[in-house]
Amino acid sequence: MGKSSSSTKIVSFNANGIRAASRKGFFDWMAQTAPDVVCVQETKAQIHQLTDEMFHPEGYHCVYNDAIKKGYSGTAVYSRVKPRAVITKLGWEPVDGEGRYLQCDYAGLSVISLYVPSGSSSEAALEKKFIFMDLFFEHLRALKRKRREFIICADWNTCHQNIDLRNWRSNQKNSGFLPEERAWLDQIYDEIGFVDSFRIVDKEPDRYTWWSNRGQAWANNVGWRLDYQMITPKLVPTVRAASIYTEERFSDHAPQIMDYDLEISA
Repeated sequence: MGKSSSSTKIVSFNANGIRAASRKGFFDWMAQTAPDVVCVQETKAQIHQLTDEMFHPEGYHCVYNDAIKKGYSGTAVYSRVKPRAVITKLGWEPVDGEGRYLQCDYAGLSVISLYVPSGSSSEAALEKKFIFMDLFFEHLRALKRKRREFIICADWNTCHQNIDLRNWRSNQKNSGFLPEERAWLDQIYDEIGFVDSFRIVDKEPDRYTWWSNRGQAWANNVGWRLDYQMITPKLVPTVRAASIYTEERFSDHAPQIMDYDLEISA
């Protein structure tokens, strides 16, 4: 497991509990899909709870970054190629104590699994998200200066434009589509230069990755596109295809899949 082919498939997926997603068939789907890297957010488990072999899929190097609080947050990466280095701490909250950041470094490329805080539950939650946004913006600026490329797979908990959620009119005062949150993404794209890889190849409406469990949101495709892969500009020519897997439901989020014409090597 030292090298992948030049065609690379990367999945980003908020599991809303990796144990629950496994019971719903996520790892069976992963085995059939055979991605090169899978970035998971919201694992909601401690490593000692994941001793079953299914949580260490054959053919993959597995890295988990748990939150201190049990049953909360957490990230994971499953990678066919062994990372040469792994970073799990940025030196500030709410990242480090909640296992929200997991960076795997390869030759000239880093893949990051990131879980951005949700600001929808309370004023305190929104304030925590704003603190994260300010600090992470500076981190992104620092990443952009490095001599390597980055793919950031995340539940961003934020939609950028009207096309990214069905009920955009009624959600303009709700976290996930606030003017300040959308402006943050504008700055990441326009000032720092990161790119939303999905929109390079798919500019269609109704492409969502999260649906509320209330009402008939899933059945009627009343969703939000919260999960996507941000890339550095030099990777734009490598983007080949984008898809969202909705044939089965492993979580309230769907796996978001990107195909790149690049090689991951240790």
